[in-house]
Amino acid sequence: MPLVTSTEMFKKAYEGHYAVGAFNVNNMEIIQGIVAAAQAEKSPLILQVSAGARKYANHIYLMKLVEAAVEDTGLPICLHRVLGEEFDICKACVDCGFTSVMIDGSKHPFEENIEITRRVVEYAHERGVVVEAELGKLAGVEDAVKVAAKDATYTDPDQAVEFVERTGCDSLAIAIGTSHGAYKFKGKPELDFARLEKITNLLPGYPLVLHGASTVIPAFVEECNKYGGKLDGAQGVPEDMLLRAGKFGVCKINIDTDLRLAMTASIRKHFVENPGDFDPRQYLKPARQAIQDMLAHKMRDVLNSSNRL
Repeated sequence: MPLVTSTEMFKKAYEGHYAVGAFNVNNMEIIQGIVAAAQAEKSPLILQVSAGARKYANHIYLMKLVEAAVEDTGLPICLHRVLGEEFDICKACVDCGFTSVMIDGSKHPFEENIEITRRVVEYAHERGVVVEAELGKLAGVEDAVKVAAKDATYTDPDQAVEFVERTGCDSLAIAIGTSHGAYKFKGKPELDFARLEKITNLLPGYPLVLHGASTVIPAFVEECNKYGGKLDGAQGVPEDMLLRAGKFGVCKINIDTDLRLAMTASIRKHFVENPGDFDPRQYLKPARQAIQDMLAHKMRDVLNSSNRL
């Protein structure tokens, strides 16, 4: 089975009131852990690649690893380029075989965001590739994206309608209170569900996306800290809020920080318990299993995407 777009995935997710997980990939073990969870849970999935991942692992290596995952599992996998800020980046990813790309023009004024998004949409659609855009600005840090809390802006529902109509983008990432990274909230976590419901009602049937939606699972934070980490105070989006978001038109939820935490906690634990070990296979194998176990839980209990294939 070849790589697929997210079009049919999102249609089913919207109608079924669940979300498809979009997981950042950086190496073989992460990809293997993700697809093993999806295969066991019979869950749709999106593998996504950031600028940092391409720089670290090399585009060709990542493409071949994803192709191997498709061949090995037979899963319908969508390959997405996340957080592309320039037309040329999106064009390169379309030309290299991605089936979905994101153009993030959220740092630009509204009209400029529309202009650059529409240009990417025209190029991608001519080649059978779908486009995710972003309106509103999330706080936090991920790769080269760094936005202070004071500079974050929530998505305006009326602007969202105009933006979708004028750009023709296939899905829209919105800002309702999520944040990139492990330190998302000071005080009680809160998402603006009234805003989300209004956007959903104004764009019926249209797939929305949440970035910065890792839950920063406390067990992994505790494990990282227990074995030498410094993550005191880290907290993410509560799982029940993400489950609820899937009932309001959110068809794609991005998860990256939780992958990093699961892997890092496992590796830290291994080296503390086995200080003389120097075999990568011995510490990466349990790390891969930690990713699989964590994502199986996400698919069952947070995304509600198990048994949807």
